[in-house]
Amino acid sequence: AEKAAAVAAVEPGVVLAADTTVVAGRRILGKPADESEAAGFLRLLSGRRHRVMTAVTVMANGHARHRLVETVVRLRQLSDAEIAGYVAGGDWRGKAGGYGIQGPAGAFVPWMQGSFTAVVGLPLAETATLLAAAGIRAGHNCKEKA
Repeated sequence: AEKAAAVAAVEPGVVLAADTTVVAGRRILGKPADESEAAGFLRLLSGRRHRVMTAVTVMANGHARHRLVETVVRLRQLSDAEIAGYVAGGDWRGKAGGYGIQGPAGAFVPWMQGSFTAVVGLPLAETATLLAAAGIRAGHNCKEKA
């Protein structure tokens, strides 16, 4: 919501903003700062369930619409070699929790409950609903005035 409000304050039109975080127990895992933190996140998530929470805000005509999408994901038990290999590949960069389900780490996920696209970073069905409420329909050019 803060991202959307900051952009809406200087740009006219419809603003869409989203952010994703990973929650393991009581610990919030954002984007790892370096390889060591990425490996630590993966060790923490290995063999257990965690929650991926993606918040979406659409602002239009001075009105904000919000949606929080929560997905439960389980990573299989990862070996030290798998973690080292994944981290060395760099796919963890810029990804909450240190992994991207849409890339090689998808092989680490035997089970999930919820929205795959929310784990990727933008829950498509929920975002389309928010945009429709703002007057933007799927399949139309987003630059058109609603």
